[in-house]
Amino acid sequence: MTMSFFDQFESATLLGVPLIAIALALPWVLLFSPTSRWLGNRFSSLLGLFINRFTQQLFLPLNPGGHKWAILLTSLMIFLITLNTLGLLPYTFTPTTQLSMNLGLAVPLWLATVLIGLRTQPTHALGHLLPEGTPTPLIPVLIIIETISLLIRPLALGVRLTANLTAGHLLIQLIATAALVLLPLMPTVAILTATLLFLLTLLEIAVAMIQAYVFVLLLSLYLQENV
Repeated sequence: MTMSFFDQFESATLLGVPLIAIALALPWVLLFSPTSRWLGNRFSSLLGLFINRFTQQLFLPLNPGGHKWAILLTSLMIFLITLNTLGLLPYTFTPTTQLSMNLGLAVPLWLATVLIGLRTQPTHALGHLLPEGTPTPLIPVLIIIETISLLIRPLALGVRLTANLTAGHLLIQLIATAALVLLPLMPTVAILTATLLFLLTLLEIAVAMIQAYVFVLLLSLYLQENV
């Protein structure tokens, strides 16, 4: 029976228990937990430096009202990076290739930024739907377009993350399959294909980190418009 390339994106189950729950809990097990010691190990120091630099860069343009989101967005960033990179290991499952999960992360956070804007500064938040100086005949059309643009933001967040990771996984599997098929027939071409596979894997690691950063960065931009 020939398996489909898309079988790797199905959520596996063991004895009726979805393994996606284990995949979601695994990153928190691998990360270090705070201790009462004055000095930590190299990994905890490096991770702390990364968190500090990331938080400074992400929240520098935000108003002080948006700094309350620092812990949430930084934790989400580390969570997505860990999920994306662990999914590149053999015989693993990447939860962020599921559109339902990505939308489950994107929709509530986007809705929270919109509700904050409507509660704290409703005039400014609703002002984004109609640019200043718009001719009167174009007002209904622009309001509809801006409303659709606002509602499509969480869908764009989820689809962007899903599509990039899914495309990378499929491309890696296709090139790996080609290398295995060409190995007994044309060893030289198979070695070149394996070299390309190695370079693509490095690129996919970078993509996994960048997509997590883009996901959180866009959420911070939406938050910036509403605080």
